[in-house]
Amino acid sequence: MSAIAGIFHLDGETVKTEHSSRIIGALQKYPADRTQTWAKENVFLGCHAQWITPESAGEQLPYYDHKRKLAITADAIIDNRDELLERLHILQAYRKTISDSELILLAYQEWGEEAPKNLIGDFAFMIWDEKKRRFFGARDFSGCRTLYYFRTPQRFVFCSVIYPLFSLPYVHKELNEQWLAEFLAIPGPHDSTDITSTVYQNIEQLPPSHSISISSQGVKTSRYCTLTGGERLHFRTNQDYEEAFRDVFQSAVTARLRTHRNVGAHLSGGLDSGSVVSFAAKALQEQAKKLYTFSYVPTDDFVDWTPKHRIADERPLIIKTIRYVGNIKDNFLDCAGKSPFSEIDDMLETIEMPYKFFENSFWIKEIYEQAQKLNIGVLLNGARGNFTISWGPALDYYASLLKKLKWIRLYREIYFYCHNMDVGRRRTLSIVRKKAFPFIERAFAPKDRYTFPELINPEFAKKTGVFNRLHEQGVNIGGSSTPSIYEGRKQQFEQLYYWNLNGTMGSKLSLRYSVWDRDPTNDLRVVRFCMALPEEQCVQNGVDRALVRRSTKGFLPDEVRLNQRVRGIQGADGVHRMLPAWNKFIDEILKLMADNNVSEFLNLEAVKAAISAIGSKPSPENAFDSEFKVLMRSLITYRFIKKFL
Repeated sequence: MSAIAGIFHLDGETVKTEHSSRIIGALQKYPADRTQTWAKENVFLGCHAQWITPESAGEQLPYYDHKRKLAITADAIIDNRDELLERLHILQAYRKTISDSELILLAYQEWGEEAPKNLIGDFAFMIWDEKKRRFFGARDFSGCRTLYYFRTPQRFVFCSVIYPLFSLPYVHKELNEQWLAEFLAIPGPHDSTDITSTVYQNIEQLPPSHSISISSQGVKTSRYCTLTGGERLHFRTNQDYEEAFRDVFQSAVTARLRTHRNVGAHLSGGLDSGSVVSFAAKALQEQAKKLYTFSYVPTDDFVDWTPKHRIADERPLIIKTIRYVGNIKDNFLDCAGKSPFSEIDDMLETIEMPYKFFENSFWIKEIYEQAQKLNIGVLLNGARGNFTISWGPALDYYASLLKKLKWIRLYREIYFYCHNMDVGRRRTLSIVRKKAFPFIERAFAPKDRYTFPELINPEFAKKTGVFNRLHEQGVNIGGSSTPSIYEGRKQQFEQLYYWNLNGTMGSKLSLRYSVWDRDPTNDLRVVRFCMALPEEQCVQNGVDRALVRRSTKGFLPDEVRLNQRVRGIQGADGVHRMLPAWNKFIDEILKLMADNNVSEFLNLEAVKAAISAIGSKPSPENAFDSEFKVLMRSLITYRFIKKFL
């Protein structure tokens, strides 16, 4: 809802008006309904507010509570308002109008540093406790809102985004080589395993699930939320599980519809976004409001080259969902003239650091642009759904049954699975056996098996010791194999560096377009519910993602709800879109290779090999090739170093 900022002089020196004006002035590039500040001696707080919820309209923020001697600035939407209103004994007369930031302040007054444990929603906030002469703040459990800071023994400065920090004369731009080394060395989509670091030296970020305290004693951060290790749910029947799921999921969706503006949603042809849309559209109908959906589709001249179990154009399934659900105003976006290449500078300006999600960057940005034009306040998505509501990987579950020697259940499940998928049992059992005993597969695997090309300059890697660090963190550097999906899910919820990517992208795009990105599949209550489910609820009778399929009967058409044979794949037309500018793209890659400013960081041999592999006449089928990723990631890094350092 806001871009927030603040300055704290720990040595007691009064904050200069020039400095506070600079940091707030740097936020003016973002749209806002009101900009307000509060200052007292050695403390300054600012808020560049975007009014998304009804309670935020006209809100005083920063807010100073004279009685409690507490001041707050916050970028927050709290979803468990009703619970907090009861627990904090808020009078009925104030319950409809009290702002989320006031609720956070009262939660801090009641529970102190334990307050973040009691908050559900997307938030980053800072509270000045005048009596204790300290700042206290927190970031939500998955880091949906960003919070950066610069510190010295004398000063602490924070902001929702990075660049305003550089407006201060004592904060300087300097490349964080360790961060860049990890960004280049990690083949996966995440950037760095150091959850506090950024691409800039001396600019830190508060990690997801963490709180922070700043006083004369120094800066202290601590993790307040962990998600693994909870008890399993035990209900009597399938219907009990389905009813419980619908209750918790509907609560999460409804809480995220709280806006005085229009409500939008990403919509693909799949289960996750379809479930969000179906629950949201029904709830909005009761409010006499329509749901605006936004769906990316390839250009008309694109020929789908993807395998038969994948579809690049999901329009047929999307249309079935729209017609079945109703109460929807649909928007299909082909993003004409846009490509991963055309949007690099704009995305770097927004994200403030190099990025890897170029395949989807152009259409994600287009959705935000169109949502802004339609006065969308909240833009729903189902991004975390694969690990929460639609969890249930059939073949991996069967591998676990095999390891546990549960033969009868395994035989029955595979019988139904093969019937549903129209595949042979021998082939299915072979896949299950390899998943159950991967060490056997690795023992007989060819020594020259695929590894992701090393994008980092070997000398730079040696200088930073990046490979040793990543090995210690359990990161698969070669990209030649992937962990089991069970291990992948565990990493998603234990390793916080997985969360930073979504938070960075969602928070900064929302600030730029004044459209708040919200994910009900990532609601803390939904996450905990789904992680507590027995496995047999998630895979049942040969059906993967079984619980959400059963629970959405009557919400989604069967063609979508029961579809196990094809899945959508976004970004398959990325290279196709770039064909008109391909020569320009390659020319810039060649300039990159001759630039000494980046040659010390990039493995130019890998870049050269990638050019040779794809050539001057690429095929649309190159869209997901590692060579194309090498070229795009190299160019994005080059542009960042050239333009933003």
